[in-house]
Amino acid sequence: MNEQTFMKLMQILPKSALSTAVGMATRLPAPAPVHQAAIKAFAKAYKVDLAEAEHALEHYPTFAQFFTRGLKTGARPVDPGEKVVVSPVDGAVSQVGYAEHGRVMQAKGIHYTVGELLGDEEAAKPFHGGAWTTIYLSPRDYHRIHSPLGGKITGYAYIPGEFWPVNPASVKNKQSLFCVNERLVTYLDTVAGRCAVVKVGATCVSRIKAEYADVITHQGKPGKVHRFDSPIAVEKGGELGRFEMGSTVILVFEPGRVKWDDSLQPEAVVRMGRRIGVIP
Repeated sequence: MNEQTFMKLMQILPKSALSTAVGMATRLPAPAPVHQAAIKAFAKAYKVDLAEAEHALEHYPTFAQFFTRGLKTGARPVDPGEKVVVSPVDGAVSQVGYAEHGRVMQAKGIHYTVGELLGDEEAAKPFHGGAWTTIYLSPRDYHRIHSPLGGKITGYAYIPGEFWPVNPASVKNKQSLFCVNERLVTYLDTVAGRCAVVKVGATCVSRIKAEYADVITHQGKPGKVHRFDSPIAVEKGGELGRFEMGSTVILVFEPGRVKWDDSLQPEAVVRMGRRIGVIP
């Protein structure tokens, strides 16, 4: 199937309903032999390293619990450098750069603004000119999201939206893809100033859960912006949330506060806790 045919199919596909159905199916318990066989088949197909899982397969009664599994202690050491920015997730870099004039690159020839991404032009202004990177999580990856620096969680924004796929065909063809899909933005106040960690939904990404508050997306609720009266402390590498199925995370910093490593290039593989940049 070529890209244009794929995009036309996605245009008519009931993506939200499909994502809801897939999510419900992944949360249904199944007989242990069937369930474990399905997980093993999935792990083989996507080359998931089961040895890293926090628990044995029989510990996960549903596929969703396996998919959002934790890792064994020490599997993702966090770089302790005081001025080191670490990757918030396992994944592959889609794009990386600096938001000149508040613009971010989605793919060659396609840009969007930080205001569109955050759903709030005022909230976006502090990030104009700042470092940003987009990281794609494939089905094989670990699907929890962590803080790139130590600091405090100051608030969040839930932005309902669509459920377009975030595969290469969609990224190259769907204008402002990450700005039309459902998002959960976590705002941080870090040692490098303000940071936005944007978690983007996609087809079959049934829900995004926050770790620091009772927030679960795709529940038919309206959008919400919340600021904590008492910001919540978070250490570098501290858990912020998780995807139920895979998707994309976009980091945005204030200008002049973060410099990306030269190795952070499109298609580069990153691991949670490893250095991706520095505070100059």
